[in-house]
Amino acid sequence: MEIKEPATSALLSRLSESAARPLEQARSLPAALYRSEDVQALERTQIFRRAWVCAGLAAEIPNHGDYLTFTIADEPVFCTRSKDGGIKTFANVCRHRMMRLVEGSGSARRIVCPYHAWTYSLDGKLVGAGHMEKSCGFKKSDHRLPEIRTEIWNGWIYLTLDDKAASVAELLAPLHELVGRYEMENYIPVVRQEHVWETDWKLLTENFMESYHLPVAHKATVGQWLPVETSRFPPETYDGFTYQTFIKTGNAVYGLAHENNTRLTDEWRYTSVMPTVFPAHMYVLAPDHLWYLTLRPKGMGKVSVRFGAAIAPEVDAALDDRDAWVADLVSFFDHVNDEDRFVVEGIYAGAQSGFAAPGPLSWLERELHDFQRYLARQLSDPIGETT
Repeated sequence: MEIKEPATSALLSRLSESAARPLEQARSLPAALYRSEDVQALERTQIFRRAWVCAGLAAEIPNHGDYLTFTIADEPVFCTRSKDGGIKTFANVCRHRMMRLVEGSGSARRIVCPYHAWTYSLDGKLVGAGHMEKSCGFKKSDHRLPEIRTEIWNGWIYLTLDDKAASVAELLAPLHELVGRYEMENYIPVVRQEHVWETDWKLLTENFMESYHLPVAHKATVGQWLPVETSRFPPETYDGFTYQTFIKTGNAVYGLAHENNTRLTDEWRYTSVMPTVFPAHMYVLAPDHLWYLTLRPKGMGKVSVRFGAAIAPEVDAALDDRDAWVADLVSFFDHVNDEDRFVVEGIYAGAQSGFAAPGPLSWLERELHDFQRYLARQLSDPIGETT
């Protein structure tokens, strides 16, 4: 069946129309929104170059000189722990011949370019550049690494290319009232992985934020402990995030407060919070652990996925065989991710069909409707290129 793609303006109109309806009348997004190169270009400029994106947990780089790499709208950056204990982020591009400075994660006293050994301090200053004495007017002070705006919120590292964006603390203030009680900034990271999935980033975000699929797609893992009728949504919508809460059953292997947890009381001891911070940071915060995904589009039909997990400090302190327990936890969430990957890659494949059409949303897909409203706001508000 030959597919004739609608114009981008028509697609955005359909998006806005669905977002404006009440949830009971809303439908899923048109398939063409997931396969349009023009839409992806708009998302890069109007979403990912404007938004706060999450690079991971601050606790993943705990010591002076620790660093991890990331990208924002295809711009390579690295985050590093400063001597004063703060975290700064810099462009991961040498000021000499544009070589990538660091890969992955690690620890370093200085950042040394692997091409010509130009050397930078951990505050971005060029401190070493051999054989430049004959270059007219050369001064090391003119070649500092560009710094990227960075904020730490409840233990998360957030970055943006937009100097005019409202602060994360302001944007997520209502969410802090909900998640602050867990003190997740003290959770201890146990794993971080990098994947590339063959799908569109929006499909993965949508899949994460709804519990409708849990009893089906995750029947072998988390679905057996999460009765969907316990899902609860906020009474209002927010510009920068959405969430739901759900209650774990008593037979859950993961998701219940440890007996030494003194932070949480009553139903909060078996309640999990599942926030999505727009556009592409999502996590499940439970009394005993958290796990997260942070996404970056990687061309058409591909998305880079950073996955991580952390455990509550009282859980960590009580472990007799930490390595074995963590291995079991990681294996379990690898299984969960495999279940999700099968689904979101399957939806993307289905979206290529000429028979693909939007269906009505369930009440359990409330957050998809919130996401539609976010996308409609961002994509209907053209801006110039952010520097």
